[in-house]
Amino acid sequence: MASGGVARGRLAEERKTWRRSHPHGFVAKPETLPDGSVNLMVWKCVVPGKEGTDWEGGYFPLTLNFPEDYPSNPPVCKFPAGFFHVNVYPTGAVCLSILSSAWKASITVSQILISIQELLDHPNPASPAQSACYQLYKKNMRAYKDGVRQQAKQYPSPV
Repeated sequence: MASGGVARGRLAEERKTWRRSHPHGFVAKPETLPDGSVNLMVWKCVVPGKEGTDWEGGYFPLTLNFPEDYPSNPPVCKFPAGFFHVNVYPTGAVCLSILSSAWKASITVSQILISIQELLDHPNPASPAQSACYQLYKKNMRAYKDGVRQQAKQYPSPV
């Protein structure tokens, strides 16, 4: 089986598992193409802000782009460009160890999304991806938290 076949087979299983059981408030589904077919290699997701945090109330869109050699290599996970977070590049790409050096083929879509939700309120200042956000986080936590709350308002519940 070609590597793309392995990736698609694994993603089809992930989709079945997700449909049976997934974390409350999260959305993850393969992209639907204009002809109505499904592209298993690109998933449109929503990560809810965790209750009791400054992210609460936000439902943040995230795209997972799976490589042809998945699960040997991780997906690229992207929020919209300009997303306000210490560990999100200006392009929207998420900087998280399980998506790079700590990747294991056994990590599931559900685990990726939960880890990203956890990262929202627990950024890693040792690995900053955008300077202005990092500077606020280090020097003016009140302004940083205001930025987080403002962003949460930009992404209200989809329902």
